[in-house]
Amino acid sequence: MPAPLPAVSLQIVKPSLIRNLLLPIPLLLLMLGFGYGGYLVSSGAGTRALIDSGERQLELHASGVEREISRYTYLPSLLELEGNVSRLLLEPTPYRRDLVNAYLEGLNRRAGSRAIYLLDTSGRVLATSNWQDADSYLGEDLSFRAYFQQAVTGQPGRFYGIGSTTGEPGYYLAHGLVHGGRIIGVAVVKVKMEALEERWEKAQLQAFVSDENGIIILSSNPQLRLKAVRPLSADDKERLARSLQYYWWALNEWQPSSRKALGDGVEEIGFRDKDAKGVEHAERLYLAQSRRLGDTPWHFTLLSPLRDVRREAMIHGVLAAVGFALLAFLLIAWNERRKVLATRLAAREALQQANDELERRIAERTGDLRASNQHLREQIRERRQAEETLRKAQDRLVQAGKLAVIGQMSTSIAHELNQPLAALRTLSGNTVRFLQRGALDTASSNLEAINEMVDRMGRITGSLRAFARRADDHGQARLDKAVDAALLVLQVRLKACPLTLHREFEDACLGIDQTRLEQILVNLIANAVDAMSAQDDRQLWLVGRIEGTFYQLSVRDNGPGIPPHARQHLFEPFFTTKPGEHGLGLGLTLSASLATAAGGSLVAAHPEGGGTAFELSLPMVRPEESSA
Repeated sequence: MPAPLPAVSLQIVKPSLIRNLLLPIPLLLLMLGFGYGGYLVSSGAGTRALIDSGERQLELHASGVEREISRYTYLPSLLELEGNVSRLLLEPTPYRRDLVNAYLEGLNRRAGSRAIYLLDTSGRVLATSNWQDADSYLGEDLSFRAYFQQAVTGQPGRFYGIGSTTGEPGYYLAHGLVHGGRIIGVAVVKVKMEALEERWEKAQLQAFVSDENGIIILSSNPQLRLKAVRPLSADDKERLARSLQYYWWALNEWQPSSRKALGDGVEEIGFRDKDAKGVEHAERLYLAQSRRLGDTPWHFTLLSPLRDVRREAMIHGVLAAVGFALLAFLLIAWNERRKVLATRLAAREALQQANDELERRIAERTGDLRASNQHLREQIRERRQAEETLRKAQDRLVQAGKLAVIGQMSTSIAHELNQPLAALRTLSGNTVRFLQRGALDTASSNLEAINEMVDRMGRITGSLRAFARRADDHGQARLDKAVDAALLVLQVRLKACPLTLHREFEDACLGIDQTRLEQILVNLIANAVDAMSAQDDRQLWLVGRIEGTFYQLSVRDNGPGIPPHARQHLFEPFFTTKPGEHGLGLGLTLSASLATAAGGSLVAAHPEGGGTAFELSLPMVRPEESSA
């Protein structure tokens, strides 16, 4: 009879042994699956975060490129204002050429451009800012250049290329000069773009700009410059070679080893670098994000390395696999421990039942009290959470309001300083001419005016900083002084667009900062001048009256008025009725906010006789407060 016992024991042990041997295999597969899943989740989240960060950098740096390009768009058309330029194009003489050369040299030095030169209608250079250099453009025939062919037909010439004389790259802006209803010549400005590349290199940014031909013209990596980002056909290469746009560069193609689209304008691309022996290294992956630059057929591309994202994803995958393995080990240990405790719990079952019965009776007697206490604690906790949430929301709302005002003032600083800068430019140019002529008294008066304009600009920027620091900017301002200061800032525009000014007000002391009142008047008068620019009879009335404790100043013009559909949007940010790029739509918004901050108001009126009137209402300061 003892013989069958080993067989029974063997039957019991064998399934347990097989189970223990096969258990690690599914556990290992699950661990690998968790690791791979963690890698995919972390890689996807990291890529999305990198895309969001890249979009912000892409917008920031693309806007920087657009600002750099648009800085000099006005410069070619400025030559139409110089009489010597028109006389040289109509009747070229050596004396007139010398005058224009000196003028272009000074203008180029002040503007900070690479070169400014003048071409006749045949494409030959008549005058240039680098006329004294060994590589001067004087006398060259540039009729083959695309920017000349566009400008001579009345279109704005925009062109990036390498100079055929100096071999130096640059961005060319051309404008056809009109006299007597016909184009008599072309003004060209060559701009240096190397500053953008230097900023990218300092910021350790991997980015480049490609032109309409797919050629990289600007790059943080000098090795990528003048390489094609897309395949060029034989006809394209022949056409570009004939145009000499890129001089004699080979225009080699720069193609990635792998490419995968991730969205609109977003790609994952890889490159394999080769060492000096031609051996390829491991593929490097980048996130490529592109955006077209405004007013140009160029594209700005930002490359973000994916190496750190993949490394973090690998670490997260390993951690997920290790975490699953640890969890599985704990579950197995817990299962074994549960089996041991099951035998002990069976012996204590009777005692536990007695204890449970006692606890049940106690729970029934104290249930109502516990429920009441629990309900009271829940109400206290919810009320504390609600108070904390409300306090945080109020703090965030106050901070958001401050940041919104600071952002509005910061974005409009260029609009506020534009007219003083224009006045400084005109006065400084006149001072140089008066010094050359020996008119020291006139030059001295111009320098004093420049000093006053600089002080005014300092007051404006100081006022902006004060507005950002504190909530109360009530001060005192003299109306007569503010009007004179505003007219001084706008004197250049008033000379170009003269008008008849009717001053029908008495001087008053108003409860607003002096600089802020001048800013409001500059915006209102400038808008009136722009509105009447297309008519011959220009009338501007400044009418003041006292209404209780407030002073009402009306700024009215006889312009064409504001269309009815646009009146309700006048004080909205970035809304403007000016054509093209003549306004940002921030002047009236800023003026209204300044008047409101001083306790007053700014509203628009539309007289039946035509034109537009803006009613500025500000509190008056009592004589005793003014003297104090």
